Amino acid sequence: MATFKLSGRLNVPMRLLVPKYSVVQAVEVKTYPEAQDGILIFGSFRTFGGTERESNGLYFVEDTATIETWYRSDIKTDCRIYIPSTGQTYEIVSPPENVRMENQFLQVKVRNIRGRA
Repeated sequence: MATFKLSGRLNVPMRLLVPKYSVVQAVEVKTYPEAQDGILIFGSFRTFGGTERESNGLYFVEDTATIETWYRSDIKTDCRIYIPSTGQTYEIVSPPENVRMENQFLQVKVRNIRGRA
């Protein structure tokens, strides 16, 4: 059986922003910690020039990326990832993949939360 091979070194510092939930006037509200208060993780960060989209007759390129990191059970679809070197924050767009179900590596697809049309 072939082993999983990382696409790059896990040397990019990132901050994991895990939301906290509260109820305000009977509505559940999600809040994120400040970027500098996020959990420090390291991973590889790959972009592919974005993802082409069309919405309401408008063509745009969405800023997307793939992150590989060490497995963490607290990385979920409601989390955000902050990249300190660029100052960009990304949201997780699909369930994180526990590679080969070995609890060793995790692959995450993300989208820049500022780059929407």
